[in-house]
Amino acid sequence: MSETETYEIRIQGRLAERWSSWFDGMEITALGDGCTLIHGHVTDQAALHGLIQKVRDLGLPLLSVTNTRTGAAS
Repeated sequence: MSETETYEIRIQGRLAERWSSWFDGMEITALGDGCTLIHGHVTDQAALHGLIQKVRDLGLPLLSVTNTRTGAAS
């Protein structure tokens, strides 16, 4: 992972944009299919794991994690 990567974390369920600060300033986008996209820059693997743990703590199903620079799903 380079210094800063851009990721999209897709979860099942809806989160309001006000959750952005809890997710370290990531953008929160509600999708028409009932899912939410959390996207933005992630500084390193530790920060990415921290974001995934926050999704877990909310009890929302994690659908995908994608590095948008490479398009590679994790």
